[in-house]
Amino acid sequence: MAEHEHVRVAVVGSGFGGLGAAVRLRREGVTDFVVLERADSVGGTWRDNSYPGCACDVPSHLYSFSFAPHPDWPRTFSGQEHIRAYLEHVTDVFRLRPHLRFNCEVKKMTWDPQGLRWDIETSSGRLTADLVVSATGPLSDPKVPDIPGLDTFPGKVFHSARWDHDYDLRGKRVAMVGTGASAIQIVPAIQPEVERLTVLQRTPPWVMPRIDRAITGPERWLHRRLPFTAQARRGLLWGIRELQVQAFTKHPDQLGVVEQLARRNMARAVKDPDLRARLTPDYRIGCKRILLSSEYYPALTRPNVDVVAGGLAEVRDSTVVAADGTRAEVDAIIFGTGFHVTDMPIADRVVGADGRTLAEVWKDGMEALRGASAAGFPNWMTIIGPNTGLGNSSMILMIESQLNYLADFVRQLDVLGGRVALDARPSAVHTWNRQVQDRMKRTVWNTGGCTSWYLDAAGRNTTIWPGTTSEFRRATRRVDLSEYTVLRAPARATAGEQDTVEAAI
Repeated sequence: MAEHEHVRVAVVGSGFGGLGAAVRLRREGVTDFVVLERADSVGGTWRDNSYPGCACDVPSHLYSFSFAPHPDWPRTFSGQEHIRAYLEHVTDVFRLRPHLRFNCEVKKMTWDPQGLRWDIETSSGRLTADLVVSATGPLSDPKVPDIPGLDTFPGKVFHSARWDHDYDLRGKRVAMVGTGASAIQIVPAIQPEVERLTVLQRTPPWVMPRIDRAITGPERWLHRRLPFTAQARRGLLWGIRELQVQAFTKHPDQLGVVEQLARRNMARAVKDPDLRARLTPDYRIGCKRILLSSEYYPALTRPNVDVVAGGLAEVRDSTVVAADGTRAEVDAIIFGTGFHVTDMPIADRVVGADGRTLAEVWKDGMEALRGASAAGFPNWMTIIGPNTGLGNSSMILMIESQLNYLADFVRQLDVLGGRVALDARPSAVHTWNRQVQDRMKRTVWNTGGCTSWYLDAAGRNTTIWPGTTSEFRRATRRVDLSEYTVLRAPARATAGEQDTVEAAI
């Protein structure tokens, strides 16, 4: 990276959000941009999470860009390696590699109110940008709980998103901490090879069967020759999930039927009533993400697996101690304890117009206009921002909606012309957030009786979108300039004139 390089747009991250933003910028005729990536390859979550059994719980044909259909998905639910290969393919097809800056971690981004641009400090040097698109994603920074004694553990410790492939688990005694989406894939994958597996479960999940199968050759041939068949398949998958949304957002009582199906699924695989009791949640299904696996429950019934109904409380030398006092000697501890979702670390590195970091502004809870723009951070947008997550469908749908918003944001800057920036009005941000939180009150995520990673430290749901993907797409189709303050440089600025002019639109 050239010292003090200036670009029109800097995109941070090269997962689905960052690569999608890059494609959309090129489609809008913007080629003066870079994609800053702290790792050495694209992929984001699907690069970092390479643990045994890693796969997507959204059907393949729905978990891909609409503008980059993939007729050759090998399975109905794709594995990590297939999704990562797809993202590499997107990178090549849309000629994004010249824009990529690998091993380039963003250290700090500071808004320059005089220059109307972002000063960006990275591990590879400095640059400036007119517009920043933050696409680091909520599942990028692992969260490991502060466990007393963990630092003295003599064995191996790692998080599921930082899997140590050089460590051989065969014949080892292993503690799996957590029973979330990663853990229920890891457990059946490693159970056959470890000597003993202790699953430390803080809260049991609701698990439904994962109806996965190989997509046949004739199916793939049909999708290649007649692309509308793949589009129809995607449309059907999307439509089914759109119809499910009301049960999650307006009528959680309707989820009782699904709960009964989940109970039957457990009963078929787990015959021991004591184990079944430990695995049965005490909250409404859907309050936490419904997990999909046909192998998890059978793996828990194997002779070399112990399910401890209490989270990890302490580590004493090579012994893990659960909250209920249960102890187990282990050689390795694997954390499947999620990510920094409601306290994204990137927020500590973004300094806005008034000198405060985004983390400071968000100390009482994340909020952004239409999930994209934070007040006091001009020309800064986030992909998969506050309240854009989903509990039952594909995040790619939400990402593409935010890409529509990004495209119109760039168009508005072009129309306004000159050195110009858009800063979300605090009143607009608060109005949007209030409406979202009002809708959230009746959802299963708020009323289902659980504590999930959707909620922040104050108990507010700042993660999930309380509506359909269609509603969100309509809400992000266009940038409403009345929701922004326009910042302009003086028409006849000289070297000594550093003030900007705020124009209310």
